Amino acid sequence: MTATDETTDAANAALPAALPAETVDPGESADLPPGRYFNRELSWLDFNSRVLALAEDTSLPLLERAKFLAIFASNLDEFFMVRVAGLKRRDETGLSVRSADGRSPREQLQRIASRTQKIADRHARVFLDSVLPALAAADVHIADWDDLSGLQQLRLTEYFQNELFPVLTPLAVDPAHPFPYISGLSLNLAVTVRDGNEGGEHFARVKVPNNINRFIRVDHLIPDEGLEGPDGHRPAIFLPLEKLIAANLEFLFPGMHVVEHHVFRVTRNADFEVDEDRDEDLLQALERELARRRFGSPVRLEVGDDMSEHMLELLLRELDVNPADVIGVPGLLDLSALFEVYGVDRPALKERPFVPKTHPAFGERETPKSIFATLQEGDVLVHHPYDSFSTSVQRFIEQAAADPQVLAIKQTLYRTSGDSPIVDALIDAAAAGKQVVALVELKARFDEQANIRWARKLEQSGVHVVYGLVGLKTHCKTCLVVRREGSTLRRYCHIGTGNYNPKTARLYEDVGLFTAAPEIGADLTDLFNTLTGYSRKKEYRNLLVAPHGIRTGIIERIQGEVAALRNGNTSARIQLKANALVDEQVIDALYRASQAGVPVDIFVRGICALRPGVPGLSENITVRSILGQFLEHSRILVFGAAAEYWIGSADMMHRNLDRRVEVMVQVRDRRLTADLQAIFDSAFDPRTRCWELQPDGAWTASPEAGEEVLDHQRRMGLRKRAYSESGVGA
Repeated sequence: MTATDETTDAANAALPAALPAETVDPGESADLPPGRYFNRELSWLDFNSRVLALAEDTSLPLLERAKFLAIFASNLDEFFMVRVAGLKRRDETGLSVRSADGRSPREQLQRIASRTQKIADRHARVFLDSVLPALAAADVHIADWDDLSGLQQLRLTEYFQNELFPVLTPLAVDPAHPFPYISGLSLNLAVTVRDGNEGGEHFARVKVPNNINRFIRVDHLIPDEGLEGPDGHRPAIFLPLEKLIAANLEFLFPGMHVVEHHVFRVTRNADFEVDEDRDEDLLQALERELARRRFGSPVRLEVGDDMSEHMLELLLRELDVNPADVIGVPGLLDLSALFEVYGVDRPALKERPFVPKTHPAFGERETPKSIFATLQEGDVLVHHPYDSFSTSVQRFIEQAAADPQVLAIKQTLYRTSGDSPIVDALIDAAAAGKQVVALVELKARFDEQANIRWARKLEQSGVHVVYGLVGLKTHCKTCLVVRREGSTLRRYCHIGTGNYNPKTARLYEDVGLFTAAPEIGADLTDLFNTLTGYSRKKEYRNLLVAPHGIRTGIIERIQGEVAALRNGNTSARIQLKANALVDEQVIDALYRASQAGVPVDIFVRGICALRPGVPGLSENITVRSILGQFLEHSRILVFGAAAEYWIGSADMMHRNLDRRVEVMVQVRDRRLTADLQAIFDSAFDPRTRCWELQPDGAWTASPEAGEEVLDHQRRMGLRKRAYSESGVGA
């Protein structure tokens, strides 16, 4: 079984005769063969195909499969809004920059269009042919209007007239009414009406409101109807909002005959740039650009596959959409709304909820100790979601805010939750007279508006809010607490791989280091001075910091493993865990390590541009991907001969290594490095369920059917639980 839609994608797997000149450094890469990189955009589509494979997996609980259908759809929306939009902009402006695998923007767009239509069809078929009937068999119904009883239709019509009709605005298109603006990701009905039997036909658009749930709970409108289902629950009946509107178009167009109606959806360019050299106020400039985002150019038009040709031609003309950007979808559009269905109270159809445990170092004791007292005894490594975020990271910041001996808190905030206890703690600290600095990254994509709100709230509460360095996103996950202890000041640090977000910390797999090591505290002090002031420090004692130090630091250590192996050190090994591996310089260094005989294990969740298993180039490299209940998000590097373990915020991508402030820190305590090594040992166990990347670009499921299979995430949870119950530090 493969996760790619074309097991042998000749366009992706074939080795081009040569790479474009701008991607080759003759002094460094001429010894490596051309065609050694996979296309990053097609690799991303392969990743989303692996997400779709989870929706196809009938061994998973049914509502989990529906959730993966929603995740797939949401992922694809963002891919078009950002990545496809960027390629279109390059193509339209005539920029000739080619991808690392030698493709022009237009060639990539052609491959993306072909691949996307195939996986969109597959996505729709999984829903229509497998998940939808299975949900119905479990008494969770996503109904059509004609499936409903007369009483249900009557109540829904009353609901339409009382709750929905007043907010709908049908927009005619004629000489007096220009074609309306269609906002990005909105769901719309394209309607053709006729004035009487002999009158001409007219087009109108009805927008499906996005401030009302997409799925109406029919069983809630008629609470007394229905018997208990097979598991003791009453049937849950959902009706898509657009189907209710379509069934009642006569109320929107009285006196007219509705000839046809079809659903469509436009995806627009959501990327934008702020000229930080020109704009004096970044916050105001960003607010201005956010207002423009909804007016971005179209990059995709989704239509029902039953849409008539003349209706499609009208939309293409009025929306100025290229026919190559049309995706025909069987059944419902925008299955990201299945998150609403996932929320139904049917525990038997979901994974058993995972309950994080308090890390033993921070657990209850006969004489409770503060986190500061714990860190005075040694470093602590937490692994979320297995270790509780609220009783570790959140408690660290809350205790710092409440402790009268704490003088200052310095914190980076890239993404956080809507009701963030982290933000509340910083506000409390400022109110208590502490020096509080929050570096809020306003340009965190699709969280910009939320971060603007947090920035204003923090500023109004007396927190010193800064926005980082001009031209760079601040993506590092760091917190520094300065505490007076007797006649000295002591610094306590947290450096992690995940955001300071208590909600995603229950869904994302991440690691974080707590330490009171003076040298790391000194480095973080220097880093915050760089972020908030005019310091231009580029080198640190114990940290690797992008954009100046991470790539060179990693490549030097890869080369160190090669040298160690040549000197007879058989423990030489490189292990890398990341969300994405794209950076050509890092990939080339890994190729050379493989050529020298160094084993390389890569655990990547999403994109991988490295081609493993090629004789003479990468036969010593193994690439695995694991998708599951939690989103694998941590970034970890292991260099075996050097016995070095690093964690941090940086993926192996150009944007992370060149255009962001990222931090990686070495974990030195052997008790803690054993935890990090256990992650790789489990991920690369031959029995672990995973996807393995092949030399031709196909991802194959492993192990094969019939073999013993282990679940990596369940294994990590059981390991943490065993440590917690034994009271031994993990």
